[in-house]
Amino acid sequence: MQPARDVDTSFAAVLDRLRAAVSWPILCDRIHSCSLAQVDRVLARGSFSPGDLVALLSPAAAGRLDLLARRARAVTIQRFGRTILLYAPLYVSNHCMNQCIYCGFNVRNKLERHALSLDEAVQESGLLRSMGFRHVLLVSGQHEKYAQVDYLATLSARLRPAFASVAVEVKPLATDEYARLIASGVDGVTCYQETYHPATYADVHLGGPKRDFDWRLGTLERAATAGIRRIGLSPLYGLDDWRAEAVMAAHHAQYLGARFWKTQLGISFPRLRGFSGGFVPPRPLDDAGLVQLVCAFRLVFPDAHLVLSTREPAALRDHLMPLGITQMSAASRTAPFGYSQAHDAGEQFDVMDTRPAAEVAEAIRHAGYEPVWKDWDAAFLAA
Repeated sequence: MQPARDVDTSFAAVLDRLRAAVSWPILCDRIHSCSLAQVDRVLARGSFSPGDLVALLSPAAAGRLDLLARRARAVTIQRFGRTILLYAPLYVSNHCMNQCIYCGFNVRNKLERHALSLDEAVQESGLLRSMGFRHVLLVSGQHEKYAQVDYLATLSARLRPAFASVAVEVKPLATDEYARLIASGVDGVTCYQETYHPATYADVHLGGPKRDFDWRLGTLERAATAGIRRIGLSPLYGLDDWRAEAVMAAHHAQYLGARFWKTQLGISFPRLRGFSGGFVPPRPLDDAGLVQLVCAFRLVFPDAHLVLSTREPAALRDHLMPLGITQMSAASRTAPFGYSQAHDAGEQFDVMDTRPAAEVAEAIRHAGYEPVWKDWDAAFLAA
């Protein structure tokens, strides 16, 4: 499965061609039927492509996990040294119009709904700064009234003097809207496609504007076209076969890296966790699979940042640090007022690693790595 080389073609068109060439069930079957001999032939190569994940993520490749881990660790140290960047999310609103059956913000869920005023958001951000954070990610649900572009632009402009990086994980926007956020100081956009399988996407998004698969799929293209410095992508592991999701995410990452080669690429590994609605992931990704996933992506994308959130428990995050992770969230709260009021009401998902930021930083040092609070200066925005 090779994506089109014409980087002027949208990824939606590329994905259509990939699906036409190999259907989702056939892709899953190829991955699961891959032999250990096929895995070894792929591992014998000096470099890797997204198509190689069919072998590297196969059940057979679990028999070479130690080798994958050693090679992933070596590549990470070679490209990034022994550093891990720390960041924190700041939830500015949990109001949402969507009916995503896996999300705590689902419009049908009964939970405390809040939207931070500009002053309240700045006050919450001050608590993050006092913990040491200089990279902040603004997060919100999708609503026609709350966390609109005007609000986000004004807030980011107010946060810029205090933070080296202000990124957003909000509803998909148009190119001109991203340009406005960039002008206000936003330098990063994260957007999870949730699932790359359109049928599954329709099954789990029952209502609201998020039902538009292609509009969401083009989010990072629009942000990069506007000139954003960093983009981050991932499926939400647990909705469909995680191996097939990862292969499609890798094609997406390759496409974005080729078309927007000046834009820094980040790849996350969010696994579905519990929330107040009680959704149970139909195709869960287990711990061993997550380790295999991180190692395989490091080999295929040696220069991409690999990001791990507090969805994962502390012990597992510590174990994954040397295997390819270069960015981690810490001390996260997934509800508005989460830092000042320190309660779980209205959260998007359950946080598994509840350690304070200083304790996470100490764990990084204990593993022989350096916790990084600021990896670049705002002056680069003017470069």
